[in-house]
Amino acid sequence: MSEHSQAPEAPGPKVHVLGNGVRVVCDPMPGLQTVALSVVAGRGARSEDELRSGWSHLLEHMVFKGAGGRSARGIVEAIEAEGGHINAATGYERTSYQVRALKHGLDLGSAVIADLVLRPHMDEGDLVREKQVVGQEIAEAADAPDDLVFELAQTAAFEGQSLGRPILGTPASIGAADPAALNAWRAALYAPDSLVVSAAGAVDEDQVLRLAERDFGQAQAVSPPPPAQAASFQGGMRPTAKKLEQANLVLLLPAVGAGHPDYFALRLLAEILGGGMASRLFQEAREKRGLAYAIDAYSETYIDTGVLGVFAGCAAEDAAELARVVAGEIAGMTEAVTEAELARAKAQLKGSMFMAREQPLARAEQAAAHMLMFGRILPPEELGAEVDAVVAADLVRLTEAILAPRRAAVAVLGPKAALKAAPAFEKALFG
Repeated sequence: MSEHSQAPEAPGPKVHVLGNGVRVVCDPMPGLQTVALSVVAGRGARSEDELRSGWSHLLEHMVFKGAGGRSARGIVEAIEAEGGHINAATGYERTSYQVRALKHGLDLGSAVIADLVLRPHMDEGDLVREKQVVGQEIAEAADAPDDLVFELAQTAAFEGQSLGRPILGTPASIGAADPAALNAWRAALYAPDSLVVSAAGAVDEDQVLRLAERDFGQAQAVSPPPPAQAASFQGGMRPTAKKLEQANLVLLLPAVGAGHPDYFALRLLAEILGGGMASRLFQEAREKRGLAYAIDAYSETYIDTGVLGVFAGCAAEDAAELARVVAGEIAGMTEAVTEAELARAKAQLKGSMFMAREQPLARAEQAAAHMLMFGRILPPEELGAEVDAVVAADLVRLTEAILAPRRAAVAVLGPKAALKAAPAFEKALFG
């Protein structure tokens, strides 16, 4: 190769739709020896009613107890014998099954995930035992302050809605599941219209399409769950006394969803506010005042709504002052940021997005998420252009819109002295 020649560009992802509606994405990454396969259903805990709260997560557990002629042990041994790893995750709006393997492991990985999604055994004895396991998981989350405080804030933000219920469910709702009902829920949740089969890494388009047709092409359509209700940010305070060494705070404000034109402005707002060591919150709350060891801001987005959030851990006696500092920094975002600050945030956001694209599993998951949210895969150059198009005035306008409802969801977990942080935050922000 001459010094002026360039390596050929990697082909972009190709999208196919099977006859039953299953979407298939093939995203080759030349030079790799491994493959990532992600099969994602565009439904999750948000599709549940109160009686079935937690069933999507319970189902994710249950399919691994045996599927397609393999036992629980047989499933993992088959994948690991090929140098692979298998995992799954349940969210509010998506449920994902993933295999990472050497490139020759794609055939087996596709077959195993298809068995999990379409042909689980659903043994009654396994279900009894798995309810106990999930019950312990619920108890563990209740004992973990950094899990519980987020759950309290989420409940306050979306009280009475599926987005406000814990993904794990409750012992009562989990206990109500039986094998037949859970299998019917599986068929609705993982119906072909909601499935995306996404492969990235050392993959070949013809092979991916052939395996998808073989393993998912015969999935039968069934009646889906009712559409999730439109989300409504309620807000409220959840001060909860617990004997802990420090206070844990989660402060949420209503924001925009993933499909909103201000999505990237929200990401940049969170980055400037508390996305790293140069962020406003880190510098003001930790470096200047010494009020917190851990503090960060983030955005969480769903299809139709989102939140701007701040998490912090601090001494109980500092909680109220820290809450006021956070309120002041959020209010300060109604003034235009500097060009240098905005440029840093853009560089950080693009860096995180593009670095993730260098990992096959993250790439496969991102492609599936794009297909489910937007109906197409957004190319990197478009993502970068969207980030670059945000100007300082957009952040001011977005902050004003976030504050306009005068609603916040505030969870404080820790010693009693910390609980005054909840009203302190609202008073400082809204008066």
